[in-house]
Amino acid sequence: MDHIDRALLDQLQLDATQSYAALGQAVGLSAGAAHERVRKLRERGVIRRTTIDVDPAAVGSSVLAYVMVDSTSWMGDSAQDFAALPEIVEAHVIAGSASVLVKVRTATTEQLQDVLRRIYAIDGVSGTQATVVLETFFERPLSPRAANRGEEL
Repeated sequence: MDHIDRALLDQLQLDATQSYAALGQAVGLSAGAAHERVRKLRERGVIRRTTIDVDPAAVGSSVLAYVMVDSTSWMGDSAQDFAALPEIVEAHVIAGSASVLVKVRTATTEQLQDVLRRIYAIDGVSGTQATVVLETFFERPLSPRAANRGEEL
């Protein structure tokens, strides 16, 4: 991946609906060349999907919590159990004092409590620690340049 691919990724993360002409202009390529590079980035799995950024509060999911899940056994085979709970928007097997970290979005704290009960029902779960977010300062997309900060682009 070169500096042009990284610039294309930056542009697409700002607005994935841009035309290939606009993308090309932003990075110094023709529309056709920009299209070809984006196609190759998709083929290689660098671009996994194209999506939109929805305001959680606008769709009734303003309560955000991160939940550390303790277990009595290896939880690496439990992905489907966590995925079955639609309020869980991310789930990660982690190293440390807990086994799994999940990101949960609900409309109310009562609904969060219900999600915690359903997490407890997953085989092997022995406890949870929930941290409710009061305010989000910012969220940023992954920078394709972050791994190469010292590299001349």
